[in-house]
Amino acid sequence: MSEGLTRRRGAQPTPSGSSTPPANSSQPTTPNPGSSSHNNPRGSLSLPGNPSAGSSSTSGGVEGRSKIAFDPRDYENGSMGGERERMPRLTVMEEVLLLGLKDKQGYLSFWNDNISYALRGCIILELALRRRIAVVKDPSRKRLPLPDRLIEVIDERQTGETILDEALKMMKTSEKYGTGAWIDLMSGETWNVMKIGYQLKQVRERLAKGLVDKGVLRTEKRNFLLFDMATHPIADLNAKEDVLRRTLALLTARTTAIPPAALHKENVQYRCMRAVALVSAAYAANVLENALQRLNYDAREAAFARCDDILAEFSQWPFGAGTSSSSGPVNIGGGPSKKDGILTSLAGGSGGQGRESVAELVREVRKEMQPGAGEDGEDLCFEVVATVMNVMSNMDAL
Repeated sequence: MSEGLTRRRGAQPTPSGSSTPPANSSQPTTPNPGSSSHNNPRGSLSLPGNPSAGSSSTSGGVEGRSKIAFDPRDYENGSMGGERERMPRLTVMEEVLLLGLKDKQGYLSFWNDNISYALRGCIILELALRRRIAVVKDPSRKRLPLPDRLIEVIDERQTGETILDEALKMMKTSEKYGTGAWIDLMSGETWNVMKIGYQLKQVRERLAKGLVDKGVLRTEKRNFLLFDMATHPIADLNAKEDVLRRTLALLTARTTAIPPAALHKENVQYRCMRAVALVSAAYAANVLENALQRLNYDAREAAFARCDDILAEFSQWPFGAGTSSSSGPVNIGGGPSKKDGILTSLAGGSGGQGRESVAELVREVRKEMQPGAGEDGEDLCFEVVATVMNVMSNMDAL
């Protein structure tokens, strides 16, 4: 047994004078009351941190307690579940899906054509935030547009999320593509019949079932005149309220500093970057309006304008135009805004205070990057995030 539970059996002492039955004997063997096999019928199991367990009849267990089997893979790269503790309960895809679901009806709007494409982008974004994929380190890549820069798998360990693991395996075993090409392939938007197998099918339904397993949604059958369809109403309102609270706090903050209510808990990795990813993906998926329904008209348009500024600054690499250091000034407004003639004219942009808030957000995200990740000091995983943001900023909905 090379993987899974490790079980080691110690030598079982045989009392002197006792006869050992032959291997093909049908008579049952009477255990010795003083032997370790009588006290532990399953044999000695390995204990964490004690590789010599089972070498004797008295070693390998804590006195007075039963021995515990363990999986050695849980202890790779530090403490057991260390990475899982740094990950949020819900992925970016699941949070975007929650924003789009109707609380009581449990289904998405039939007129939303953008959420499927945006969810595929969120898959790549989530893999980058978990440091599973990165842009191929090639100096000539800077000549290419962001969506065309090749990405590769740098860590093939499973994440524990079915859709993420499926996408990761597919990217590992295939040739390298850019972010835009991968999102198209996973969405099934290709004329090449040889690549139709790259499509990830039923992503929304699979994400909803994953939320059911996590206790956030529940499954019901709903009649739609001619047919029955499975719906997924909200079962844990606190989970959705947490997503709504973080979204509203980031887009309606009245201070330059990022409010703590807009971020995940302190033990979560890349808190600021995940906050940016949530509002940007919700904006691209056309579900952000569901989170802003509680605001009046002026506040809602100002929130849209601020989100437009955020997406514009994080859809380029490096993040924030016109800055040369992680703590220097950030020239907000230099990014390619896609709605200059719509929201900016309605709300007058995000305003001076809003632009300062976006500038502070850029600085905080830069602090989260790994220092010296490459020779040029760039974080190739965060560059993947920028490519996804660039694709989202060019979607037809924007």
